[in-house]
Amino acid sequence: MKKTSLCLVAALGLTISWGATVAFGAKLKQPNVLWIVTDDHRYDSVRAFNKMLSGKEMSPLGYVESPQTDRLAAMGTTFINAYCQAQGCAPSRASMHYGRYPFRSGVYEFEYHNNSAEHWQPSLPEQMADLGYQTVHVGKLGVRLRTIRGEKTAKAELYQSAVNFKQMHKDGFTGWGKDWFSEIDGIKLKKRLQIRFFVTPEGKFEYASKELEEMLPQYAGSAEATMEKYDLLRQYNDKKPKRPDNGMILSGVSSQPAGKTRDGWYTTVMADMLEKQNQTFKVGTQTVKGVDPSKPLFLHLGFDFPHTPVLPPADYRERFQKYTYKIPEVHEEELEKMPKQLRKQVAMGWSDDFSEEEKQKMIQDYYAFCAYGDDLVGKAADDFIEYSESQNQEWMIIYVCGDHGWKLNDHGSVSKFTPWDVDSHNPIVVVSSDKKSFPAGKVVREFTEFVDIAPTALAAGGANLDAKKYAYLDGFDLAEVASGVAKARDYVIGESHAVTGPRAFIRTKDYVFSMQTRPDKKRGKNFDWARQASYKELDAALYHMPSDPGEVNNLAYNKEYSEIAKAMKEKLVDIVLGDGRVEVDWGRGQHVTGTQIFESNFAPGADDKELKL
Repeated sequence: MKKTSLCLVAALGLTISWGATVAFGAKLKQPNVLWIVTDDHRYDSVRAFNKMLSGKEMSPLGYVESPQTDRLAAMGTTFINAYCQAQGCAPSRASMHYGRYPFRSGVYEFEYHNNSAEHWQPSLPEQMADLGYQTVHVGKLGVRLRTIRGEKTAKAELYQSAVNFKQMHKDGFTGWGKDWFSEIDGIKLKKRLQIRFFVTPEGKFEYASKELEEMLPQYAGSAEATMEKYDLLRQYNDKKPKRPDNGMILSGVSSQPAGKTRDGWYTTVMADMLEKQNQTFKVGTQTVKGVDPSKPLFLHLGFDFPHTPVLPPADYRERFQKYTYKIPEVHEEELEKMPKQLRKQVAMGWSDDFSEEEKQKMIQDYYAFCAYGDDLVGKAADDFIEYSESQNQEWMIIYVCGDHGWKLNDHGSVSKFTPWDVDSHNPIVVVSSDKKSFPAGKVVREFTEFVDIAPTALAAGGANLDAKKYAYLDGFDLAEVASGVAKARDYVIGESHAVTGPRAFIRTKDYVFSMQTRPDKKRGKNFDWARQASYKELDAALYHMPSDPGEVNNLAYNKEYSEIAKAMKEKLVDIVLGDGRVEVDWGRGQHVTGTQIFESNFAPGADDKELKL
């Protein structure tokens, strides 16, 4: 048989899995890939990132610690100016899994969606499976993919093997959980209730539900008891009074010690899957199978930290309580200039009415939780590298610091959902046994985006990204960004509909511009609204980052900046509304049989990565 050159294989868009032979018998090595994503994670919780961005290790707010992430950054390449495409968990995770901008996938917020739509393309784990990988998921996923079966829809599995984190919580592998109950402690309930609960080290469930107390008087006082026992600060404001069973938990202490929280268990289960190769074992009521070392591994580890409830283990909490933090301030002048859509989010997450003590505790516990999670990230990375090297396999770790960021009274609010830097700036670290592609200690300052994650993993796995089957991908291979082969971006973009309502942004080195894109969330109706609306109706925001890094002074209606605002608006409109925009009438809830697609393509090719101001 003739020898087949690897160049020809790549040119034809062919893929070869681990152990496959290329004519002359040579094996192509595909690296094992560990993809770690944290949740609601501010980049300033990581010393290495702060040092890269400002030259100072600590956050502008105060003390942080991150020895494990710092170590990963030293081992690999950091893409310090990476941005998410949507500032909400589900749409952000969808953009990563699909490698597409929200306005191209049609997934803008927390909607269920299906893979039967005509514009649909395979997800990253499905494409990795096609390359010969075994695909495994542990922890939080957050992608609500369904598939149509007859006249109904069913959950579509993205990974070949997955450990159900909700079932883990039901089985008590958590310090805190939330679920629907029809029965409590053997007692049948009159109706199903969604109940928040804590789990003690002894496995006892402690409930926090006033509705449960009203239904079963024997539980009276349990919500207040948990609030006092775990020193909980729940989010409240003048429109939402304090309650012991409602509101985001922004501060408190875990009911479990380090390693036994939900994130600790994710790390443990992942380690067990790597150790117990091809063996079945139990995780609570679930039967789990260990990995198959004869195949390359694509493993997604989704951490919950530091997403609410912010409940660090006691020893971490105690250590951080000795530090005093600088609390972000908000002033009336900022609020007066703030766009209505952003004011909506700020009002819903309003925290500036908290006492000084409450704000300190909120910030202390958040950074303590980040420090605890940092240890888990380090352990997961070490376990994965040890497994790969014990099998004499190449390896790669893609670590994403947050599916988006989080406010700690920034702009007077908590939570996310806005295009401000604090919510959208999320560095990525790639560590690899291939030091040529991802050199140790390298810092890449060019813009990168979450849509780059899919092409990076696929290219490492042997995919020819020039092949037609990958033409839908919106991002770049980060190895090519690091080497300078990929075209440098002048901007990053995104669009999110959750909480604020439909809003898109475009960010350059010096400016960030955002605007309302739709009059409402009715898909496919008033499709052309933003092109016809007045500039005032677009509810615009423009910030000059060098002079206003906190994005406080909105310049969108300042005449001195009118030309810059106009150029950014026109570019943004052309890209998100006219360069392959898709909106889908998905249907409601889990019954996502609707596949009616609405498209807009009046400016094809507008997303050329170029914007000269």
